[in-house]
Amino acid sequence: MRLSRVITLGLALAVAGAGAMAEPARVVSINLCTDQLAMLLAAPGQLVSVSDLAADPVSSAMADEARSYPVNHARAEEVYLLHPDLVLAGRYTARATVDMLRRTGIEVVEFAPANSLSDTRDRIAQMAALLGREAEGAALIARFDADLAALQAASGDAPRAALYHPNGYTLGAGTLANDILRAGGFANVAAELGHHGGGTLPLEALVMAAPDLLISAETLPGASRSEEVLVHPALEDLRASHAALRIASPDWICGTPHLLGAVEGLVAVRQTLDGAGR
Repeated sequence: MRLSRVITLGLALAVAGAGAMAEPARVVSINLCTDQLAMLLAAPGQLVSVSDLAADPVSSAMADEARSYPVNHARAEEVYLLHPDLVLAGRYTARATVDMLRRTGIEVVEFAPANSLSDTRDRIAQMAALLGREAEGAALIARFDADLAALQAASGDAPRAALYHPNGYTLGAGTLANDILRAGGFANVAAELGHHGGGTLPLEALVMAAPDLLISAETLPGASRSEEVLVHPALEDLRASHAALRIASPDWICGTPHLLGAVEGLVAVRQTLDGAGR
């Protein structure tokens, strides 16, 4: 065989091998949102550990499923000892851990936060590609789109909703919560007032905006000064004269199909408001 043919054959085999690269066999997730995406898409035995937040029902929409996996605390030493060939992280996950793992030669892929329903589809596709589960990812996206279409809110003028959490925290335009509100048939008061991203909404501005629906997270066990604003008399008066909704936050946090639970709850409230003539 001539040398040129040997080189050509070698290049062809190398290209073929790159195209058929095996999916990772030992995957560790150290971020709440990648935890859930990986649990939804990983092959049996492929995901070997999720973060401790994944098993926390206050934060995770898949807390029950997460209890089937060993948990980690996003510390470089414990993750390294799991011998992963892929680590999944968020863009803002434990920077020291991410940097240290990369210095040891471990592949770490960072996921950007989902700020819209469209981002959610992208994150599902990204995870599916990393895990070699493209078919499962496409099926999950198709199911997500079909379920979302079935939840379409009524047309017409959208009632106005305000998200109001401890310390007066709210979410405006350019956030996943804003897109969830829109999908559920509501306009976002914070976006209306010029807020982009997360930030503080003064109580006076909230009361003067007089939203049709006030959405607050369920209070946590124990006492917290940050939650005092949620029981302010002015806010109680607002709840008494307008619709109010207490929510558990897991469905609102990550760009996964579980956010459809939040949309479904909003659609039900929208129907009640429309039926009452607002």
